[in-house]
Amino acid sequence: MPTNGTYTPPSPRIERATGATDGSGNVTFTWPVGAFAAAPVVTHSIEAASVGVRTARITANSATATTFQVLVTTGVTVLGISVLGPGVAASGVTVHAHAVAP
Repeated sequence: MPTNGTYTPPSPRIERATGATDGSGNVTFTWPVGAFAAAPVVTHSIEAASVGVRTARITANSATATTFQVLVTTGVTVLGISVLGPGVAASGVTVHAHAVAP
């Protein structure tokens, strides 16, 4: 008697988090215990601001936590060329993160 069936692999674990940066421009997301066996693949977005250009980068990533640093800078235009100033820590910036098991 033949058997037929299809296999559907389980969906990867996905965690979502939102947080605000501290005075140093850092925000750390702690993932639930056992959520990931290895460092997850993390994407992020930062909320827009009316002043300056914001950039965010991951400074640490492990199976238990991910840390972002957010900087803000202002730009000037000189002879039609846009130039960005040095970045400084951006406090109070809201960061959204999605972490997916690798």
